[in-house]
Amino acid sequence: MSTVERLVVIVLFGGVDLLDVTGPPEVFSLARRETDEAAGYEVVLAAETMDPVTTAAGVRILPDLTFDDLAARSLDTLLVPGAVEVDGRGRVHPLTDPAVVRRVEQLAGRTRRVTSVCVGAHILAAAGLLDGKRATTHWSTAQQLAADHPLVEVDADPIFIRAGDVWTGAGISACLDLSLALIAEDLGEAVALRVARQLVMYLKRPGGQSQFSVPLEQVSTTRRIEDLRHYIMRNIGEPLTVAALAAYGRIGDRQLTRIFKNELGTTPHAYIESVRVERARNQLECTDATLERIASACGFGTVDTLVRAFRRRLDTTPTEYRRRFRTGPE
Repeated sequence: MSTVERLVVIVLFGGVDLLDVTGPPEVFSLARRETDEAAGYEVVLAAETMDPVTTAAGVRILPDLTFDDLAARSLDTLLVPGAVEVDGRGRVHPLTDPAVVRRVEQLAGRTRRVTSVCVGAHILAAAGLLDGKRATTHWSTAQQLAADHPLVEVDADPIFIRAGDVWTGAGISACLDLSLALIAEDLGEAVALRVARQLVMYLKRPGGQSQFSVPLEQVSTTRRIEDLRHYIMRNIGEPLTVAALAAYGRIGDRQLTRIFKNELGTTPHAYIESVRVERARNQLECTDATLERIASACGFGTVDTLVRAFRRRLDTTPTEYRRRFRTGPE
């Protein structure tokens, strides 16, 4: 079966933040390794010329091609990194080279989705791509973004924000979280989870903040617990008692509890609740389903049970979570 290549173009220019440029290619490359589907990414670095580009870290990077070389190609994702300068008082100022802004505006018109990392949002805003949209950037330049571009609804709180086909990320390391979110959109949450495991990092769900993220699921060491975990995920909307799980695993109730403690460091009940909360978060972020429907589909039974689980695990309510982190098409 032929591989479907999604062309991801990362914009290069002098003084760009190094991790903004090098982080996403690593994430996308792992996606190819972690999926058996006929889907992959071709990541290229594009600049005005083929001359080496010196990053803010002093490391020089060679472009793969020029902006003009992209004229005849169809772009899937345009990723715009950021660059800053610091004045004598230690204040951070984003760089928005007019030539780079013009190139981004041109390329955006031929791209399925446009993304920015960190202060790269200032370049998108200067190109008019964030007008009328909610967006984020690094906390240190958020006020300036709002002041310079009053048509942009700036929210410095989330790690990243999706507004239709435009995505904006916050701090420099958010390029990894943003890349995972793009993979989740393209290939599904399961693939993004496997990539996150390889990166040994938290899986940031679309729109989620660090304090709302839960640790990556611990990797199982036995086939029995892995089968039980898959069974839970497949049947999350059904009553999942210790007795039912033990019967499925053909083991005793006490043995089941002991296996969960040893393998996952938690109880069966706590693990099931964490999976249900994750499923509910996804529904709140990506759908317009009512709380009643979400509570039923995720196995909570009632809205009250759903609310209590959210307060216990996320210190918020489902309604407040949806209000802040809704990421479906606007």
